[in-house]
Amino acid sequence: MTDTLKPRDGKDVEDAVRWAVAESKALEIVGHGSKRAIGRPAQTDMTLDLSALSGVTLYEPEELVLTARAGTPIAEIEALVESKGQQLAFEPMDYGPLFGGAPGRGTIGGVLAANVSGPRRIKAGAARDHFLGFTAVSGRGETFKSGGRVVKNVTGYDLCKLMAGSWGTLAALTEVTVKTLPRPETEATVLVLGLTAAAACKAMTAAMGSSCDISGAAHLPMDAAVLASRDLPANAVTALRVEGVAPSVQHRSRTLETLLQPFGSTAVFDEAASRKLWRSIRDGLPLIPADPGEHGALWRISLPPTEGARFAASLPGTVPARVLYDWAGGLMWVRVTERGQTHVARVRGAVRAVGGHATLIEAGAARDAVNDVFEPQDASLAALTKRVKEGFDPKGVLNPGRMWAGV
Repeated sequence: MTDTLKPRDGKDVEDAVRWAVAESKALEIVGHGSKRAIGRPAQTDMTLDLSALSGVTLYEPEELVLTARAGTPIAEIEALVESKGQQLAFEPMDYGPLFGGAPGRGTIGGVLAANVSGPRRIKAGAARDHFLGFTAVSGRGETFKSGGRVVKNVTGYDLCKLMAGSWGTLAALTEVTVKTLPRPETEATVLVLGLTAAAACKAMTAAMGSSCDISGAAHLPMDAAVLASRDLPANAVTALRVEGVAPSVQHRSRTLETLLQPFGSTAVFDEAASRKLWRSIRDGLPLIPADPGEHGALWRISLPPTEGARFAASLPGTVPARVLYDWAGGLMWVRVTERGQTHVARVRGAVRAVGGHATLIEAGAARDAVNDVFEPQDASLAALTKRVKEGFDPKGVLNPGRMWAGV
């Protein structure tokens, strides 16, 4: 069994990494482990558990800024900012239920290290766009800081952008600062019923090009829609969310209905039903296998919004068990029953054909045999990635090999 180090503060983290460097030990960095199953199999000697680094250290609602220790549960932060009429606008996904775990256990450090963003990304941007500053310990065992408490505070390299999406391979975050934003007064969701994937992509494109200021655009085929919400009809559903003050939401909902009527019959979800639906979409609940036979591979695929339907149709021999389109078609979740390297090569080939990239979120029992979890890099990009890794972690102490072999 892998031993666990559980530091109490940033100085303990620094001491732990320095010890690992001196002893040539590799460390797996975790918070509460809600995203632990994502990535290549661990190639580490010990676990560095940051869950004790918890608590909000600064929150100034009037300045729209919050600082918290990296192990602070994201649910705790969301509850705090909601009490002040604010939100984390990038709407981070909770991976816990998707992997059979408890909801609400993801940490703010894990969210930022993985650059986790939800349906509102199409309007508000990704987690990295709300990441203002941090304190971290590099693989050299050195504590360093970047950024601060305001947006325009970067001189030199914007290391927040580098840390976001690095999955703990460059440094162990100990404290982070994020931007908060006012929470919309209300919301509503316009539904278009019974569309094919191709028609849904066209409808979402039309909505995104309108003046309705869409904050969520998703398409759920019938099997996914049934699992997303009991309030939805047994039909394919294309959902478009508007948020803001009540009169504006009401006006934009009516405008959207008129715009989308040529595509099919429409309906409108009020605030309560809308929030429930988008939380389900955000957390990928329709992708949770309904039976053991569906428990195959799960892909998260980014691609041009207009190419989703063509991509799904270009997977010969691979039968999607369930598909969900988010970000107006720019993000596809695909659960397939087929597993193994042949399936991986076929999916990646189809993704490249439409100009996208893919992450294998879950590979089932074949996980240990699958080399490519994150999108493979060409030689020049791989060389750059390796140089960056060596700059922050020359001994390969932090999460080695989690994203790519040898990094």
